[in-house]
Amino acid sequence: MSKKAAARVAELRQALEDANYRYYILDDPNLADIEYDRMLRELADLEAAHPELRDPNSPTVRVGAAPSGKFATVAHDVPMLSLGNAFEDDEVREFVARIEKETGDGAPMFSVEPKLDGLAISLRYEQGAFVRGATRGDGSSGEDVSANLRTIRSIPLRLRGKAPAVLEVRGEVIMPNADFERWNEAARARGEKPMANPRNGAAGSLRQLDPRITAQRPLAFYAYALGQVEGASLPPTHSQTLAWLRELGFPVSAEVGVAQGVDGLLDYYRRIGERRDALPYDIDGVVYKLDRYDQQRAMGFVSRAPRWALAHKFPAQEEATTVESVEVNVGRTGAVTPWVLMTPVHVGGVTVTRATLHNADQVARLDVRVGDTVIVRRAGDVIPEVVRVVEEKRPLDRRGKPLHPPFQLPDKCPDCGSAVEREEGEVVARCTGGLFCPAQRKQSLFHFGSRRAMDIEGLGERFIEALVDLGYVHTVADLYRLTVDDFIAMKQRADEMAGTVPETVKAGKIATRWAENLVAAIEVSKASSLERVLYALGIRDVGESTAKTLARHFGALDPLMAADEEALKQVPDVGPVVARRIAHFFEQPHNREVIAALRAAGVHWKEGPPRRATEGPLSGQTVVLTGGLASMSRDEAGARLEALGAKVSGSVSKKTSFVVAGEAAGSKLAKARELGLDIWDEPRLLAYLAELER
Repeated sequence: MSKKAAARVAELRQALEDANYRYYILDDPNLADIEYDRMLRELADLEAAHPELRDPNSPTVRVGAAPSGKFATVAHDVPMLSLGNAFEDDEVREFVARIEKETGDGAPMFSVEPKLDGLAISLRYEQGAFVRGATRGDGSSGEDVSANLRTIRSIPLRLRGKAPAVLEVRGEVIMPNADFERWNEAARARGEKPMANPRNGAAGSLRQLDPRITAQRPLAFYAYALGQVEGASLPPTHSQTLAWLRELGFPVSAEVGVAQGVDGLLDYYRRIGERRDALPYDIDGVVYKLDRYDQQRAMGFVSRAPRWALAHKFPAQEEATTVESVEVNVGRTGAVTPWVLMTPVHVGGVTVTRATLHNADQVARLDVRVGDTVIVRRAGDVIPEVVRVVEEKRPLDRRGKPLHPPFQLPDKCPDCGSAVEREEGEVVARCTGGLFCPAQRKQSLFHFGSRRAMDIEGLGERFIEALVDLGYVHTVADLYRLTVDDFIAMKQRADEMAGTVPETVKAGKIATRWAENLVAAIEVSKASSLERVLYALGIRDVGESTAKTLARHFGALDPLMAADEEALKQVPDVGPVVARRIAHFFEQPHNREVIAALRAAGVHWKEGPPRRATEGPLSGQTVVLTGGLASMSRDEAGARLEALGAKVSGSVSKKTSFVVAGEAAGSKLAKARELGLDIWDEPRLLAYLAELER
């Protein structure tokens, strides 16, 4: 065995374990993902070349081993007991009163923590090394899921500091909410069945027979209790034990704390309840544990539950109800989203009557129909979603066939009558009405007037909402017909509807300067450039860079509007998908009508002959500008770089040639460093431009 290889393996394992500790416990990462992955690959290569150096607790086991075929049964040395539940404040008062009476402590101290909604597990360590992990099962025995648990990076495979001879740690495996949403979004995009909720996602992932599948799932672990302990003296309280577990390398919820007496417990319950939707994981209540171990021993147990602990549950976030109708909603970007109108049901503390179905694929997978009994879930400040259909309760006709047909997505937009289309490979269907569709008006107007589009100063969201809602504007072209009187009348009506009429207005004093400034800003925006107009039209996937390229390639709007997909694919950086979307936009009669109306209202732009991409010393190179420049604006810097043949992009990728970083450069600079890109500061850029522009 090579001493050099053994030393490097030990060094890599320690560095990777330290990185996991800093990331999951201290929330202070010291390695970029790319560096962590590089070290992990090096370690895997060394272990493959030197089998004698392999270790069952090496960081390389996180990727998952081959499937075992079944789970063995594990007997718990110390039973994993369940907790008594409380649903009302009075039950908590009774719990505390009983403890005060039996311990003689008039103000007992409790350790308090959120009740994580995942899968309870037990982890066994011997001499500081992880040897086995099991599910709770029936409390006396569970399933050995050690191979799957090794894939969860937040579970330490070796403990830090001085570890006991035997340490059994209890905790919860969960799927964080953000990771759950990302996983389901990707699953829907792949045409796969999404997970019902984070708890099912965690439980299903941990019970995969193939650990390689578990390794791909975004699971996390939080410790909250101890089982068997040998070779260590425990602290006198549970809260101190949790702090000790953190020192050993276990994640412990940041929401744990201590509270005194019944008032302290109920205050904690309310505080956590108010923050529930903002937490990174699902919880279904809070847990109160008498903090002192001597008092716990005095209280003892009843049946299979400790008398010194209590779970105070929140209202359920899943309930059953009946579908009254299936509808569709057209969003501000044209996305056509199905949703259900339901018999009112109380979920997660509020009464809900509608729930989202996300998209047509989700409707097809669930097969939601009118009259169905469905399970509805509400998590966070979002519209509830339908989790599943209770098929055995589906209404049937006399022949035993479903009473209602499957839902079909409409082929016409319910708001404007334009075609609803779904591109190949796309999950979402969209209305093709674009500039004409009422549902998309506000978004179209906001984008049209934004600074990098037509730059109409003062045209904010509040005015846009009122202009559309009160019928003053139907398309972007209508902006150019508005007068000062229109704006004043619009604001008065909006104030009256909101009940916020200023006292000065009531007294007959009406300010007009703001309206005059707004009309003047709209007038100024009439004179623009072709690239700004193209960007302002809001064609899907046509950002500033693509708009500039199209303007340069075609020179004028009419030849661009007449171009078919093949002609558009000849434009640099315009691929088949974007070409199809541009051609489709200009094929729509409604969009052409709006463009004609803009011209009739006096909107004009500079046009010229078609030009090929600028040839120059930076031809073929992609540059990203980030941060503030002292000597010029970013727009000016971008224009000078484009004049030298560069393509200026808004995002950093492996295709980026170099990044120009000014003051207060943020995430783009960090990503550039992570990718090992060439980074220029402002003096280097100025020197380069001065050299070439002399």
